[in-house]
Amino acid sequence: MRILIIDDEPNIRKALSLGLETMGYEAASAKNGREALDYVLQNGADVAFLDLRLGTDDGLDWIEPLLKAQPDLSIVVLTAHASYATAVEAIKKGAFDYIPKPITPDVMRQVLLKISKNRQLQQRVEDLEKQVAAVNDAYDFSSDDPAMAPIIQLLEKVAPTQASVLILGENGTGKSVMAAEIHRRSDRSKEPFMTLSCPSLSAELLESELFGHVKGSFTGAVQNKVGKVEAASGGTLFLDEIGELPLSIQPKLLRLLQEREFERVGDHKTRKADVRIIAATNRDIESMVAAGTFREDLFYRLNVITLKVPPLRERRYSIQKLAERHLRQLCSSIGREFSGFTGEAKVVLESYDWPGNLRELRNVLERAVILADGPEVQAGDLPMAGSSGAGTSVHVGSQVSLDELERCHIEKVVNQAQSLDEAAKILGIDSATLYRKRKKYNLG
Repeated sequence: MRILIIDDEPNIRKALSLGLETMGYEAASAKNGREALDYVLQNGADVAFLDLRLGTDDGLDWIEPLLKAQPDLSIVVLTAHASYATAVEAIKKGAFDYIPKPITPDVMRQVLLKISKNRQLQQRVEDLEKQVAAVNDAYDFSSDDPAMAPIIQLLEKVAPTQASVLILGENGTGKSVMAAEIHRRSDRSKEPFMTLSCPSLSAELLESELFGHVKGSFTGAVQNKVGKVEAASGGTLFLDEIGELPLSIQPKLLRLLQEREFERVGDHKTRKADVRIIAATNRDIESMVAAGTFREDLFYRLNVITLKVPPLRERRYSIQKLAERHLRQLCSSIGREFSGFTGEAKVVLESYDWPGNLRELRNVLERAVILADGPEVQAGDLPMAGSSGAGTSVHVGSQVSLDELERCHIEKVVNQAQSLDEAAKILGIDSATLYRKRKKYNLG
C-alpha cells in the first residue's frame, strides 16, 4: 500500500517513513493539509496518517477534502492529546481509525493489517454485488427487439463454446451483464465468474491483480497473492474495458490466450490456466490497433466472436419493457408500490436519447421510486422531462395510446411549421379541427 504521512514535525515524518519502508511499504510525507491534498490529487494513496494538529490548522478539517479527492483513502488520525470526543468526531468525518502518539511499530503494523483486511473484504463484497446485479439486471434475453434479436441469437450460439468473446458498446449498455449471461449459459457456470476492471489500477498493480505475485516481488508485496486468472480457474474471467490494458501487459495476456500459461509477478514458475476470457470495451479498438496502442495479434485473439451491443437510443422498442422490469425490481428492493407509468411518462421515457444507456435508466427510475408520490410514475417524476429531445415526440410502435401519439405528433408539427395554417395542411385537417385538437390536448 502507498502510505502518506501528514505531520508538521519533520522528525516524526522521517521516523514514520523509515518505519514504514522497513516494513516494505511505500511512504511519502506532507507537512500540511494543502500539501497532502495536492499529493493525493496527483499521485493517489491508500492510507494517510494524519496528525490532529498541523501548526495552526486542525487536522480534522482536512479529512473531508482528502476523502473527496480520493473516497477510498483510509485515514488514521494521530494525536498526542487523545480524547473520546475528538475520536468520535474523527470517525464521524470519515476517518478509519484514531490512535494516540507515540505510535509504535507494532501498533502501526496492526492498523495497516486491519486496513488491508477491510479493503479485501470490501473487494469481495463488491464482486458479489456485481454478480448479483448481473443476474438481476434489466436485460431480457428473450427480447424480440429487432435491434437485439441478432445479438441474443449469437450469444446463444457462442455461450456453450470455449471461444473468447469481445463485447463492444457504449458505457452503460450492459456489457458486464452480457458477459455474466454468457458464463451462466456455458458449461463453466458452476465455476467462478471473476471481473477485473482494467482502468482501475496502475500497470504494476494490474499485472499483480491479473496474474498474482510472490512475496517481495515489489514494494508492498508482503505475502504471496493469487491473481484473478487462478481465482477464476475452471470458470470465466471478464476483462472490463480491455482497451485500457497497458501495452506492457498485453504480451502476457496474449500468451495466456495462446498457450494457457502465465507466471506470477516475481516468480519463474510457469503455471497452467484453465479460464475462459471475455473482454469488453467502449473504445474503437480497431483504431487503437491502427495507432499502435493495442496489439494487433492480441486483438485477433480476443476477437474470435464479437458482440456489438447497441445503445439504448437504438432500442426504443425495448425501453418501456426494460423500464417496467426495473420498476418492479426497485419497488421490491426499496419497499414501495407503483402500478406503472402514466401515458406522459411513457412518452418521456421513449423519446429521451439516454446517453447513459441502461445505467442511466436504472438511476432515473430509482430516483423516481424514492421521491415520487405514486401510484404511477408521472412525467414530472423523471428528471429529463422537458429537456431537449425528451417528451416532445413518440415513435410508431411506442406503447402509448392513439391519443398520446396524436398529441405528440400535432405538437411537433405545430412547433416546426411556419404558421398554424401550414401545420393544418401538413396534418391533412382544416384549421378549425386543428384548433379543437390543440384545445383538447392543452397545447396552447
